[in-house]
Amino acid sequence: MATQHQPSSAFSFLSKGWREVRDSADADLRLMKDRANSFKNLATSFDRELENFFNSAAPGFSVPAMRSSPPAEIEFVKRLQPKLSEIRRAYSSPDFSKKVLEKWRPRAKIRIDLSAIKNIVSEELGDGVVDFERGGKGRRLGFWEGLKGETESGTSDWEPIRALKTRIREFEKRSSSVEIFDGVKNSEFLEKLKSSLKSLCKEPQESKEVPPLDVPELLAYFVKQSVPFLDQLGVSRDTCDKIVESLYSKRTNQLLLQSVSEEESSLLGNGNINDELDLRIASVLQSTGHRYEGGLWTDRPKQDFSNNERHVAIVTTASLPWMTGTAVNPLFRAAYLSQSKKQKVTLLVPWLCKSDQELVYPSNLTFASPEEQEGYIRNWLEERTGFKAEFKISFYPGKFSKERRSILPAGDTSQFIPCRDADIAILEEPEHLNWYHHGKRWTDKFNHVVGVVHTNYLEYIKREKNGALQAFFVKHINNWVTRAYCNKVLRLSAATQDLPNSIICNVHGVNPKFLKIGEMMAAEREIGQKAFTKGAYFLGKMVWAKGYKELIDLLGKHKTDLDGFNMDVFGSGEDAHEVQSAARKLDLNLNFQKGRDHADDSLHRYKVFINPSISDVLCTATAEALAMGKFVVCADHPSNEFFNSFPNCLIYKTPEDFVAKVKEALENEPYPLTPEQRYKLSWEAATQRFMEYSDLDQILNMEKDGVKPSGDKGKLIGKSASMPNLSELANGGLAFAHYCLTGNEFLRLCTGATPGTRDYDKQHCEDLHLLPPQVENPIYGW
Repeated sequence: MATQHQPSSAFSFLSKGWREVRDSADADLRLMKDRANSFKNLATSFDRELENFFNSAAPGFSVPAMRSSPPAEIEFVKRLQPKLSEIRRAYSSPDFSKKVLEKWRPRAKIRIDLSAIKNIVSEELGDGVVDFERGGKGRRLGFWEGLKGETESGTSDWEPIRALKTRIREFEKRSSSVEIFDGVKNSEFLEKLKSSLKSLCKEPQESKEVPPLDVPELLAYFVKQSVPFLDQLGVSRDTCDKIVESLYSKRTNQLLLQSVSEEESSLLGNGNINDELDLRIASVLQSTGHRYEGGLWTDRPKQDFSNNERHVAIVTTASLPWMTGTAVNPLFRAAYLSQSKKQKVTLLVPWLCKSDQELVYPSNLTFASPEEQEGYIRNWLEERTGFKAEFKISFYPGKFSKERRSILPAGDTSQFIPCRDADIAILEEPEHLNWYHHGKRWTDKFNHVVGVVHTNYLEYIKREKNGALQAFFVKHINNWVTRAYCNKVLRLSAATQDLPNSIICNVHGVNPKFLKIGEMMAAEREIGQKAFTKGAYFLGKMVWAKGYKELIDLLGKHKTDLDGFNMDVFGSGEDAHEVQSAARKLDLNLNFQKGRDHADDSLHRYKVFINPSISDVLCTATAEALAMGKFVVCADHPSNEFFNSFPNCLIYKTPEDFVAKVKEALENEPYPLTPEQRYKLSWEAATQRFMEYSDLDQILNMEKDGVKPSGDKGKLIGKSASMPNLSELANGGLAFAHYCLTGNEFLRLCTGATPGTRDYDKQHCEDLHLLPPQVENPIYGW
């Protein structure tokens, strides 16, 4: 409140000074006026004496002796009288005193500099200088000008004095009213005055002392920043958060709220304990003047794309014609992302030598060159989407592992994305791509790295020999590589492993061709035709982990309950012989056929798709069957949560419930899909979800507007500028350790890597037109 009265006090001081100047000037002017009047009265008295003297010398003067002979003195006076009359007329003239006093007046001019309050009294004082020689508008007025005697109305002030008094009275009157503040509140003088008063009266924010850290706070922060290491040791994040919360006392919270502004306090009241602890540490470090300048794992500067077109690189672990999820879904993602003009898209897929192609691709299909395979991929995509997608397809060297039944990268995959295009990376199956990655860290080369988890590897590994022990190690390796190489991880369902920086969201859609098939089936039903003329079927790669074990167990256990039930099975794979043998032993009514495309005409008329798999993350075949308007019978499992909202999805919880759902589907007709349900299954909706949950939409928009994204949104203290981010230091340390371990061929082979995958071989160099890899190439840059 004291600060608000400072302007009034200043004006009171100025007003008081004006009154003192005015009173002093009035006193001096009254004294000079009195002296001038005294001089004038003296002159008037002398004039009267002369007049009496002349009257006494008139002819009627009764002195007999003078009539006869006028004395000589009287004659002298008579001769002097005309001269005296002229003198009397001269000094009686109103200009007499002016002329005399102008000759004797002081030569200096009296000027008062009022420039300091120029804006305050500009209306009354003009240019801010009161000139006592300037009277009315447009003419100069001497300080002694206007000296007069009594007027008809009595004694009056001189003209300059009256003008000065009038102006001072008006200024004093305005200075005591609210109007003056309305006129001068925006003035430069007042702003400078207020700033000076505030700097004197208000304590600087920086001068506030920040309480030092106590031992519980230091322990809490140490545990919080040790989460990456504790997570690798099997300590969950929830447990770490509880430890931090118990260590970080309420007394420390109160000290923190006292050391920040009111706005920060209100925001922290609604935050979590981790944000408050971060702000507490940052405030203490800033109070000491410390500024973090970077450390051992500091990221090197990346290319700025704020004024250029953005680039998205999609890296996956498989390619057509291998009809697997990691070959088909990334291809559709690239096609639909390329429809946006915000970014250019590159799809990076593995190139297999001819010997590996014969093991992987169906129907003995092989390619002599990457260009030939690219043509096949584009034709397949255009046939199913109905449009020509404009994106680039590149290849990196890969080798097929028979033991893992998957393709592993050979060499540093990141080097096949040019630095000029290294902006945003989407790693399809990030754990798979980085198990044996020996090269540049993805988050160092790219501005933002998103991982999309497709496969539940732990479920597959548990089915193998010593599966529990293997799953334990694989779980921690997956945590390790995703933490080291990804900024954000998207899990298609809760069936996958809980990974660092991950969120659950289905970012996959169905081939537009399946939606068209569903529309065709619905149109036939509307005109009274029977769209579905066949019963139940199952489709999938013929390996035990794809649901064949669950299917044979359910049908074998309830063979009598499903008497007369027949089912067609479509699939090819490594376990085909064993699966068929098991079905024949149980005498199941299963008709096994070769694998085929789910959109094949021969599959349109089936009414029920049965999928008992509990190893899937998000079964693409289930989504395709729903898009075609079929019933789907599937297990109550996290991988099927996305399909719960569809009325044609019949979920069973027990084996007995399985029998009931199968009978229900065979006896009824599916519900027609609504437009909302069709859109939910489409790739347009999946792409929109992907842009939102991967933060790509926000990042692209912020960079377009020239604003840099920040991982600490809403933070009131720039923590990165004041202290090191120990989580990033931990991630950098994990990446460095992984780089060192994967550089040793012996350790690679011990952990199951395919021999010769640390670098690409001679055949890859010939097929992809690559230079031979250097034996010692400091590719990582450490």
